Amino acid sequence: MTTVLLTGFEPFDKDAINPSWEVVQQLHGETIAKAQVFATRLSCVFGQSLRELESAVKKHQPAIVIAVGQAGGRAEVTPERVAMNLDDARIPDNAGKQPIDRPIHRQGPAAYFSTLPVKAIVQNLHHDGLPASLSHSAGTFVCNHVFYGLMAMQQRYGLQRCGFIHIPYLPSQAAGRTGVPSMALDDMVRAMRIAVAVSVKRKRDLRVPGGTTH
Repeated sequence: MTTVLLTGFEPFDKDAINPSWEVVQQLHGETIAKAQVFATRLSCVFGQSLRELESAVKKHQPAIVIAVGQAGGRAEVTPERVAMNLDDARIPDNAGKQPIDRPIHRQGPAAYFSTLPVKAIVQNLHHDGLPASLSHSAGTFVCNHVFYGLMAMQQRYGLQRCGFIHIPYLPSQAAGRTGVPSMALDDMVRAMRIAVAVSVKRKRDLRVPGGTTH
């Protein structure tokens, strides 16, 4: 049976919860598209998060890995297309580290592209009535750090497909933050089920427009 590993993060920046973990932990143990799903929580800490990710990959030996993170301010589920070889933290991580203009891997490429069928995921989310769009920047904080590190692991561990998806705040997080969008937990869980199913079933992504003009 195909194995899928989902990762979410612990809370950070004074939030009590992180929607990425709240979502993926609900899928732990499920079978989706004949694939067994496991979920693990990562620390919001540079370096340590990648060690935890690698440990989970060794433990579960997945064919597919989808890392999930919080993108406060975004109104849609956004599969990420590009992981950048750069740590440039606006705020400290949960261990107080704040790297500035530092490569994640000194000998690594400038960027990696996701190997998830990101356009197909977006299209299927739209078909299910869920807001989604393709993103071309995962930022420069721990989310991008994990995304880049994951892509660097792909060949070493024989991963078939892997990548990163950002999700919005939960309504409880948006409360008190004027004008900040959010999405219901049930909708985000449904979105991740679709993302997993599409990633298992599709060997190639769709050839449809997904770029931007700005």
